Amino acid sequence: MLVHERMSRNPYTITDETPVEEALKRMREFHVRRFPVVNKGGKLVGIVAERDLLYASPSPATSLSIHELHYLLSKLTVAEVMTKDIVTVTEDTPVEDAARIMADRKIGSLPVVRDGQLVGIITETDLFKLFLELLGARQKGVRLTMLLPDVKGTLAKVTGAIAQQGGNIIALGTFLGEDPSNFLAAIKVADVPKATLVETLQPMAIKIVDVREV
Repeated sequence: MLVHERMSRNPYTITDETPVEEALKRMREFHVRRFPVVNKGGKLVGIVAERDLLYASPSPATSLSIHELHYLLSKLTVAEVMTKDIVTVTEDTPVEDAARIMADRKIGSLPVVRDGQLVGIITETDLFKLFLELLGARQKGVRLTMLLPDVKGTLAKVTGAIAQQGGNIIALGTFLGEDPSNFLAAIKVADVPKATLVETLQPMAIKIVDVREV
């Protein structure tokens, strides 16, 4: 799956000259938590998050009155609080690469560009929704997690055994195990009773970690 399949297209943007108070107002109006920032020519020059706007304040001046502070805040622009070191991806970037970049950089979104022009944005919320789909979180079935030996053909045996029982695999994900010799598999299956599924897969597993009807 590629970024263009999950990104928000034509995202809301603001200019770098937008006052901080106005940017925060627009965020609440559009129900978003970040804005790509463009200059007068429409070029992407930064990104600003809600927390950047909320934490924005003039230089320390504790002796100023509340009216003076409000005045200084009204003059503060997005250019002064935005992140200028922008990390971007393209539409054909794999979503797992986008997720890795976000996790490694500790950022919540990535502007998506085509030939230097902003065409979308992908956020942590988009990836959370994808995670729900990958694990079949909104579908009913028996969810079973097991520790399996890291041996070629193991998953083929598991899926084949489920097929023989007439089961329909809704979701299947693999994760790091306890050590390099094994791995965890989380599988959600429909049309097979929980007890039957456990009995079928138990002989192939090092151990059944968890099983539940969801």
